[in-house]
Amino acid sequence: MAGGGGGGRTPGGQRKARIEIVPLIDIMFFLLATFVMVSLSMVKNEGVAVALAGASTSAAKDQSAESVTLSVTKDGEVYYNQDKITMAQLPFRLQALKASSPDPRIVINADAKANYQDVVGVLDETRKIGIPKVGLSTKSK
Repeated sequence: MAGGGGGGRTPGGQRKARIEIVPLIDIMFFLLATFVMVSLSMVKNEGVAVALAGASTSAAKDQSAESVTLSVTKDGEVYYNQDKITMAQLPFRLQALKASSPDPRIVINADAKANYQDVVGVLDETRKIGIPKVGLSTKSK
């Protein structure tokens, strides 16, 4: 059999053009993985920059559209997301948040050198308003 089983050849002896799908799948998986890694690294930080305390049980914080970041600096300043507020303004902001969101979440970013009483004061205000979902932001040790 001189020409039997030509392996993709036409009767005239020329090879048929074929699209190899395996390299195309490899490229698509690479692009998908790159997109996922880039989108995961784009974490939205609503608070101000503070030096967080370390904890061995630190985990990635849950980022949701309804979460608010309360930051306490080492000087005792309080920030509601990026807005500097006083402790007297905090209950009004938290009440407005609770009224506008059915399930509000609070993340407290406290500087490692912040006064403990300032952090407890912020935590106490959130509990007085009745917001049960409060987390403390830490860095991994």
